[in-house]
Amino acid sequence: MTTLLGLDLTGRRVLVAGAGSVGTRRARRLFEGGAHVVVVDPSPSDDARRMAVHGDVELAERGVEEGDLDGAWLVVAATDDAALNARVADWAKTRRTWCVNASDATAGTARMAASSRHGDLTLGVVSTGDPDPRRAAGVRDALAALVGAGEVDLRRRRGGRGRVVLVGSGPGDPGLVPVAGLEALATADVVVTDRLGATGLLDRLPEDVEIVNVGKSPTNHPVPQAEINRLLVDRASRGLTVVRFKGGDPYVFGRGGEEVHACRAAGLDVQVVPGITSAFSVPALAGIPVTQRGVATSVHVTSGHVGADPATLAALAAGATVVLLMAVSSLGDICAAAVEVGVDPDLPVAVVEQGSTARQRVTRATVGTAAEVAARAGVRPPAIVVIGRVAGEGFLDDPVCATPEPPDA
Repeated sequence: MTTLLGLDLTGRRVLVAGAGSVGTRRARRLFEGGAHVVVVDPSPSDDARRMAVHGDVELAERGVEEGDLDGAWLVVAATDDAALNARVADWAKTRRTWCVNASDATAGTARMAASSRHGDLTLGVVSTGDPDPRRAAGVRDALAALVGAGEVDLRRRRGGRGRVVLVGSGPGDPGLVPVAGLEALATADVVVTDRLGATGLLDRLPEDVEIVNVGKSPTNHPVPQAEINRLLVDRASRGLTVVRFKGGDPYVFGRGGEEVHACRAAGLDVQVVPGITSAFSVPALAGIPVTQRGVATSVHVTSGHVGADPATLAALAAGATVVLLMAVSSLGDICAAAVEVGVDPDLPVAVVEQGSTARQRVTRATVGTAAEVAARAGVRPPAIVVIGRVAGEGFLDDPVCATPEPPDA
């Protein structure tokens, strides 16, 4: 009978005998799990050598010896020689050290599960009879897909320490939410949500999950930031898992730093799941690369609330792409200031409204005409403004976008 156990190998010595394809894969997986991995093989793979150079594993290029098992918590016998693997397994059995025999799983004292990690949960599938790695991997992948899609209720059933997870939900399309963000939502007892982002995902949550809407609009700020911070701390202090569901990325004009600070000051566990910032994703979805070799080698991201600040004007004057968030109302002033410092009034401007959604709209203009064109088109927030050569209509069809020819030898 096989009993499944979760082994904490963090910082503990694990011996991998053999550095062919199987041994190297096992070594990488154990390293990623935090183990101190020692690999022994007289002819290791190039990949194993690279891992050793990077300090991921400790590599001995020689045959395995019984003394190599000294201090090991786990042994993986993965050489190309089945008899040698059996001998290593016998050494481990004598020392009462768990051993995975890659040649014959039934002969070892341990088996490595086909596994996947999902936050603080790990799914593992093990064949209890004759080993069938492909079947185990197939079952694992099917289960992992359900969990990763947020289809499984992952809320804790046993009371524990509360925590806060800040999740960046991207520009609005649910398909752009990170898998870790979906998994975090599935663990939530409480969701404190913005107005923007992939809020449609909240409809999937169980009815007893508390959803608190603290979303702001340009003219309406119903819940001050201090109150949002208090909400996060209050709910997590009750032992609940609180997801702060934010549009874009929490740390790009999302006040995520303030919320993390408040949670840490209260002694709470707080994590951040980065999101796809609208500063880069929305232009990309509109066909605008914010950088382009030989055209725009830097990009400046700023908030329209600060207006035509010196850094923004300097970036425009230097030929950088400038991306403005929350700048619909200040666009005219920023463009006028740019012209005053010598920026070409014909420099392209693109305004992308409702990026990534079915209502996405792109309005094209120039620095000299942007205010008038945006007003005539009735541009409204949320919108991303891109200023620079890359914002020109049909830019990607321009020959300037072709890969430069290499210089003559």
